[in-house]
Amino acid sequence: MRGINWSFERSSSGILVNLVIKSMNYLTKRAFQAIAAALIIGSGTGPVPVQAACSDEPAPKVNWIGCDKRGVDLSGLDLSGAILTRADLREANFSNSRLSHADLNFSKIAKANFDGARMISVRLVAVDGEGASFNKTILDDASLSRAKLKSASFTGARMRRVNFYEADLSRANLTDANLEGARLERAKIIESNFSNTNLKSASLSEADAELASFKGATMDHAVLDKAHLREANFTGADMTKASLRNATIDDAVFEEAVLSDATWVQYKRCRSGSVGQCK
Repeated sequence: MRGINWSFERSSSGILVNLVIKSMNYLTKRAFQAIAAALIIGSGTGPVPVQAACSDEPAPKVNWIGCDKRGVDLSGLDLSGAILTRADLREANFSNSRLSHADLNFSKIAKANFDGARMISVRLVAVDGEGASFNKTILDDASLSRAKLKSASFTGARMRRVNFYEADLSRANLTDANLEGARLERAKIIESNFSNTNLKSASLSEADAELASFKGATMDHAVLDKAHLREANFTGADMTKASLRNATIDDAVFEEAVLSDATWVQYKRCRSGSVGQCK
């Protein structure tokens, strides 16, 4: 290897090889940079951020961290695994695009259009997305904890096992959506519409659902413990084996709701066949 001097000495125990490196010219500048980056990461100061190239063409795994993409049309494109952290995506059009495993954490998506997009396991933590549209979008296993999504629309969306922990979905429209196994603990869903929505085995513990509508919703095995359900409407909902331990249900409507084997507010178990009221 260029730049390395080899010297040999004999001793009583055999041949002792001494490798003397007089020059490190064989290391390129890029190698030095890689070593420096590794030392920084190993020191605990965190990874070296990769600089975003906001002018890069849209493509899978594109890096648009912090980029301004307001109002751009990205409909129908493949952006799987894209990095859009802290990007400004307000009023952008992502309809029918592919965004599975993409990272949009802390981005601005107010009034953006994601209708029909495929967004499996997408990360939308703490996004600012008032009025965003996700109609018929696939959001299975997506993370939207602490997202601000007031008046957003999710009609007909598939969101199995989605995480809405502490999200603000006030006045959002989630009619006909599939939220089976979803997490909505401590979420704000005031005046939101869950009519005909599948909430089977979903967790709404400590959620604020005042004035929300769950008409005709499928809620068997759902958990609403300690939820605030004042004036919520559960007309015709299937709440078989649902749990409402310590929930606040003042003026809530349960007309024709199936409450068979549900656990009521004071830990009372509703009799099998209960409809409209817990017997």
